[in-house]
Amino acid sequence: MTLQHLDTPVRRIRGLPAPPVRAFLSRYGLVFAFLALWQVSGTLGWISPAVLPPLDAILGALWTGIASGALVDDIAISLQRAGLAFGAAVALGIPLGLLMGQLRPVECALDPILQLFRQTSALALYPVFILLLGLGETSKVFVIFWATLFPTLLATIGGVKQVDRKLIEMAESYGAGRLQVFRRVVLPASVPAIFVGLRLSATTALLLLIAAEMIGANKGIGFQVMNAQYNFQIPLMFAAILLMAGLGLAANAVLVLLQRRLCRWSLD
Repeated sequence: MTLQHLDTPVRRIRGLPAPPVRAFLSRYGLVFAFLALWQVSGTLGWISPAVLPPLDAILGALWTGIASGALVDDIAISLQRAGLAFGAAVALGIPLGLLMGQLRPVECALDPILQLFRQTSALALYPVFILLLGLGETSKVFVIFWATLFPTLLATIGGVKQVDRKLIEMAESYGAGRLQVFRRVVLPASVPAIFVGLRLSATTALLLLIAAEMIGANKGIGFQVMNAQYNFQIPLMFAAILLMAGLGLAANAVLVLLQRRLCRWSLD
């Protein structure tokens, strides 16, 4: 009998949690403690429920909004806006980043103006976008796209530049052409950095989505946050905020899962 077999009964006798449970508690225990404190504070009146409702009231408002369909349309519209902007940023940012990372003259020509635009807040430019594109969907999608583009673009450029030069020289020594080096060496080695940019861009898209929907919108989760606050429906306001946080966590989880499937070699 090995020590590993003896360890399991000892754990059961002592009442110690199994390693998976202990790992789960060490990672999420503080989150559950915070949520429990939130619930208790509102229930016992430590904090005014009118300012910070207990979690059960917030979850009840969230369930009522989804079950009645009041929030379903807002979720769909918000996902459409963020999805269009994120997709456009990825479609432009990754190819442009690969090009700038590979070709020094292109980077020298575009980098100054990109740095200028990157340092300008997208929210500061939102009134300009409204003047140029109107107060409709186009300006909302474009301001999200503007803020989402740069994390993906810069992460892609950085990923290309960080490729080990020895790998490129080795591929060239075996007779690989420039296109083959790009496909077999540069692009695969850049993928982990690209995913870092994609995760940052997804978070940025949701943050800008809230701000864009608070100005001149009559649908969307951001609109619901403002509308609930104006009508003093505080549980509904927190429910919309919680819903947005859940969408952000879901988007990040999808990208992490996709990265693990595409970059198993980099996670070993």
